[in-house]
Amino acid sequence: MSKITLTETAKVLLAAKSVIIASHINPDGDAIGSSLALMHTMTKLGKDARVFIDDAIPSIFAFLPGAEKIERPPETITEKLRPDLFVILDASLDRVSRVRELVDAPTLNIDHHVSNDGAADKLYLDADRAATAEIIYELVKEMNAEFDYENALPLYTGIATDSGFFRYANTKPFTMRAAAELMEYGVKPNLVSEATEVKPFAVVKGLGAALSAAEIFHDGLAAGIFLDYPTVKELETTEGFIDEIRVIEGVDVAVLVKCQGENMCRVSMRSKTLDVAKIAMKFGGGGHVRAAGCTLKTSFDEAKKIITEELNRALSEEVA
Repeated sequence: MSKITLTETAKVLLAAKSVIIASHINPDGDAIGSSLALMHTMTKLGKDARVFIDDAIPSIFAFLPGAEKIERPPETITEKLRPDLFVILDASLDRVSRVRELVDAPTLNIDHHVSNDGAADKLYLDADRAATAEIIYELVKEMNAEFDYENALPLYTGIATDSGFFRYANTKPFTMRAAAELMEYGVKPNLVSEATEVKPFAVVKGLGAALSAAEIFHDGLAAGIFLDYPTVKELETTEGFIDEIRVIEGVDVAVLVKCQGENMCRVSMRSKTLDVAKIAMKFGGGGHVRAAGCTLKTSFDEAKKIITEELNRALSEEVA
């Protein structure tokens, strides 16, 4: 792995005639937004650019230009794709799942997560940025490319969603300036928030059920939503669930555990003071100090036990 500068990253991108862009499983607004924005920018620069994500794209992001062009790897990979460059955004190389098996090319990793494993051939990492979309915003300028509605809307969406619509601690003056400039290209913040907040009636009912079963532990310092597989199957998305419990008075850490199938549970954590990235990294995950996640390859009951015990331990050590 070679760490490179923003200028060097721009040169690597400009040198490639064909690129495949990928991001992490369980994609969020930043993963999708930064990927689409880079795809549009590279296409306008005359490059052949495609986006692959090995997971379902939440329907709330269907309004983004080019969302319908996002591809998934085939069930059986019989032939590898060989572009000039394989670009991984908003995640380490190990989190793109089967896209890694599909693509055979030099790897460029662009990320803002301090937990990045550095496994790619070249890495540009800026942990001070609120979103990978902020880095793509910088790269558009560095490559002397142009902004328009097609790349500005995904970039704004990535920045807004990863900063909690400018409410989280990662929001900095740069974040606000970038968002303001992107608005100059036709982005309407109210339309982005309305689109990403839309939930089917079944999901709203599911949120109600999840909140009624929410648990408080460690003397009220932690709150959790734990969703077994039958419950998850009924929900199109759990986007925003964790935000509903992170605001509970006295709670420092909120956790969402959802079972994705036999021996497969995804964990999301948000905190006000605790370093949840350290916890996530123990289980092969990562993220930010205040927002992180991991996948536990175990049963739902065991996953719940593991993560609550780990949070109890970490909170006890913090108090001590």
